[in-house]
Amino acid sequence: MRISKNKLGLVAAILAASTVAQAQDNDVNLGLLLAFTGPLESVTPGLSNAAELAVAHINAQGGILGGRTLNLVAADGACDSTTAANAADRLVNTEQVTAIVGGMCTGETIAGANNAGIPGNVVMISPSSTAPAVTELDDNDLVFRTAPSDAYQGDVLARLLLSKGMDEVVLTYVNNDYGNGFADAFSTAFIAGGGIIAATASHEEGRADYRPELGNLAATGVETLVLLAYGDGSGQTILRQAIESGNFFSYVGGDGMVGDYFGGIPAAAVFAALADEAGIDGTAIFGPQTYDAAFLLALAIELNGTDERAGLAEALRSVATAPGEVILPGEWEKAVGFIAAGVDINYEGAAGLAEFDAAGDVPGAIVEMVLRNGTFVEVGQAD
Repeated sequence: MRISKNKLGLVAAILAASTVAQAQDNDVNLGLLLAFTGPLESVTPGLSNAAELAVAHINAQGGILGGRTLNLVAADGACDSTTAANAADRLVNTEQVTAIVGGMCTGETIAGANNAGIPGNVVMISPSSTAPAVTELDDNDLVFRTAPSDAYQGDVLARLLLSKGMDEVVLTYVNNDYGNGFADAFSTAFIAGGGIIAATASHEEGRADYRPELGNLAATGVETLVLLAYGDGSGQTILRQAIESGNFFSYVGGDGMVGDYFGGIPAAAVFAALADEAGIDGTAIFGPQTYDAAFLLALAIELNGTDERAGLAEALRSVATAPGEVILPGEWEKAVGFIAAGVDINYEGAAGLAEFDAAGDVPGAIVEMVLRNGTFVEVGQAD
């Protein structure tokens, strides 16, 4: 599946510069492994639009590797391990992409990496797989991410609740890599900080009725429900049924429950202006992280001097790490000039610094948001 402007609904003139039709032999191809169907389907356009915007900026400023066109090749991982494994195999072995933006869900990333990415020596950057299991992959330094791990997010969420005097909660989480990893990190930090989790219940995705689980949690008498799930999947159903029950007073969620996002990152204002100019939503959840993933991979390919896969991970670490001339979102021509002159660069992204650690993880910047009149509103950064 090739991405088209009609598919993505991108109407800005700048996107005309992006290669969205049949790829030519001289194109440099990036894979885009996202959940175009499945429980996060409604979130995916924000990510794919952001990746397409990064490619548009690159092609509009002279292209890659001496004027070649950067092309995105999309594959649907469906937030499902089996589907993602097959999709990644097509990208790696049939489409012969140089690198992959994705997967989206943790299961997609792990299955895609183990089945095709790692055996094919393909660098992957996930913009949204946050489970700690990604850190633990034996990946030959091929799997990275531009979103912080839930091990970090769980710790911050625990400290945030305790700082607000919310020291007794009940917890439900979706039974997959994301939910299990996030719940474990949150529970460990919350209990270590003196908090009490009065009851815990995992739940399966895709059910119509979660009232029995909610009834068991409500029987504790605790009024704060922590819900770690996807807002477009089980999360919305559980939240609606919990509100209808009237048994809880406060509701707490993680990144998966937020329908739109934008953090207080220095380069974020630059990205916001670029997104606005292109007519896309710069506040889409994981949109900034996806833009960064695509832009970083392109910078690494440019530094590597070839669309071959060998050496790309080392180049990626170089373009993402200080010291070096700072490159912001959209500054492709500037970056190419520095690379050509042999000058080190340091990309500072829309979602924050991409200073990858040994496992390919980035430092986190967690934003506290509240739901007001049906819309998530940022109220500050959580420490």
